[in-house]
Amino acid sequence: MPHNQHHFTMSMTWTGNRGTGTETYRGYGRDHEIAGPEKSTVIAGSSAPVFRGDKDRYNPEELLIAALSSCHMLSFLHLCATAGIVVTAYSDEAQGTMQMNLDGSGQFVEVVLHPRAQYAQEPPREKIDELHHRAHELCFIARSVNFPVRCEAES
Repeated sequence: MPHNQHHFTMSMTWTGNRGTGTETYRGYGRDHEIAGPEKSTVIAGSSAPVFRGDKDRYNPEELLIAALSSCHMLSFLHLCATAGIVVTAYSDEAQGTMQMNLDGSGQFVEVVLHPRAQYAQEPPREKIDELHHRAHELCFIARSVNFPVRCEAES
């Protein structure tokens, strides 16, 4: 049973109308802007290049992987702070695999996180593995997706 609820709002505006709207499939741009209330930065979005998008803009697939990576990191840092483990640096090279279906639909089938952390004093590997496992259990985003999210921590 839910303890309480939090609500989040984002806005998205399509900016890819090249003068003729969606008159033809190849005639419109996939560019859009993503913004949030009280945010100073707008995220430049598009579709992935394979779907006629702009490679210089973030696509929804990348943003989903980034959300999973970020959420895991924030949960892990919280658990480390609570456990008295001082993290001095953290990075991740997350990778996602999407499968396309014959009907044109698609879905993610897996995301693998590869977090690397540095510590003021190196904790036992077993403790780090335990905290990454617990961080995965706590991650709001990982708990919300219907595909496996694996964590292969390097440290």
